[in-house]
Amino acid sequence: MAQNSEKWEKTIQGYKTYIRLEKSLSDNSVEAYVRDIMIFANFILREYDVLPADVESEMIERFIVHLHRINHSRASQAREISGVKSFFNYLLMIDKIESSPAEFITAPKAERTLPDVLTVAEVERIIGSIDTTTVKGRRDRAMLELLYSCGLRVSELISLKMSDLFFGEGYIRVVGKGDKQRLVPIGGRAMEYVMQYIDDRRDIAKSSGEQVLFLSNRRTKLTRVMIFTIIRNATLEAGITKNVSPHTFRHSFATHLLSGGANIRQVQDMLGHQSITTTEIYTHLDPEHLRGAISKIKL
Repeated sequence: MAQNSEKWEKTIQGYKTYIRLEKSLSDNSVEAYVRDIMIFANFILREYDVLPADVESEMIERFIVHLHRINHSRASQAREISGVKSFFNYLLMIDKIESSPAEFITAPKAERTLPDVLTVAEVERIIGSIDTTTVKGRRDRAMLELLYSCGLRVSELISLKMSDLFFGEGYIRVVGKGDKQRLVPIGGRAMEYVMQYIDDRRDIAKSSGEQVLFLSNRRTKLTRVMIFTIIRNATLEAGITKNVSPHTFRHSFATHLLSGGANIRQVQDMLGHQSITTTEIYTHLDPEHLRGAISKIKL
């Protein structure tokens, strides 16, 4: 088993390099794919002790049964099976196998759940609950203003650099999934709070040389966990009982855009969605928008 385990690890390492370079995936996405394949590899080694090239369709089907037994959600199962398919397609590409044992495997369809959405008033209460009399407070206020008014992912927010700000033109440059860049308009209020923070930042960043816009107390890049904590504390302070995360701000931004009459293609571009199907879920969150669209249909 030890020998087979080493060969699995070597193959997975090659797969990791492949998806990072060829698929242009973010580090977080790459690590998620590798974690899923490691779960699959451990199952195959434990149950069958065979090499990747010797895996059969029946073994993958047993793996799906195993995922169900340990109560993985349908969404998780769909993602994990997608990763397995990708892994065997990689083996096919490098001529390690002649056909993929996962080719005709079907994963359960992930349930599409509607994300939580804040009202505009609730967004205002959360952002307004931050004490801006401190440097940290001014930083946090600027971050939440940007997170909501630009519809950013948390990874995009913490990766923003000073060179990504084009306030003269009214835009910020955002590097999204797969290192794809997009220009996102920034509102006057968000710009104002970011400028206030930049005045503070000049003193903070003097000795660090760090180019990331938002800095921690240690003058380094913030982590995703820090942003979650800031939002959780602000939500509690505002007395909001909904389950609010950084992504809730993004969901709310998209829904409010549609409510304001924005075209779904415009929202897709703003959010950096590769597929408009992802964006379409927000039409379900805004019944008025959907009702308005239906009323325009001539029967």
